[in-house]
Amino acid sequence: MLLRYAPCIGIAALTAVLTLVVAAPQSSSAQNPPTSAPSSTDKTAPETFAEDTTLTAKTIVYVKGNGMWDSAYETISGSFKKLKAYVDREGLKTDGAPMTIFTQTDDTGFQYQAAMPIAAPPKSPPRGDIAIGQSPEGHALKFVHHGSYDELDNTYEAITNYLDEKRLEAKDMFIELYETDPATSDAKKLTVDVLVLLK
Repeated sequence: MLLRYAPCIGIAALTAVLTLVVAAPQSSSAQNPPTSAPSSTDKTAPETFAEDTTLTAKTIVYVKGNGMWDSAYETISGSFKKLKAYVDREGLKTDGAPMTIFTQTDDTGFQYQAAMPIAAPPKSPPRGDIAIGQSPEGHALKFVHHGSYDELDNTYEAITNYLDEKRLEAKDMFIELYETDPATSDAKKLTVDVLVLLK
């Protein structure tokens, strides 16, 4: 199974964003995270598990939809193919990595916005299922996942444990920011930043 979350999220396991109900065994990505940041001169040091960051709102074009966890990557990548075709057709300049904004989740499925930041709005408003909006902003923690989309379950489990241990409360959405293009990349070789907005 792919990513699984409970609909009511809050403090004890990301109960305000993504209480995971994953029963998958722990992988190396779900073990105790490093507690110190790597030295800027040490290129082989491990990444910091939770990086404090501030999200700035950007203008986005997005496709809204819903899907099931067992076909999540196919659903999301299909939305990004549609968005990329629109951006290319309109000659828009992108302004950052594509992202999926998860707005509601439960054990079997999710509602989302597949979004691409753009430098400036299009001259003519999009029609159909493509819309213009603003990406979320505010204080967040960034967690980096390398590898298969299926293995994100383990990363989310580690995130949940971290937030619970630190007694942090999250808002009612989370974001996957794709450093590798979800429209074209191999689902087994991804780099995904998971952004959890904090209260």
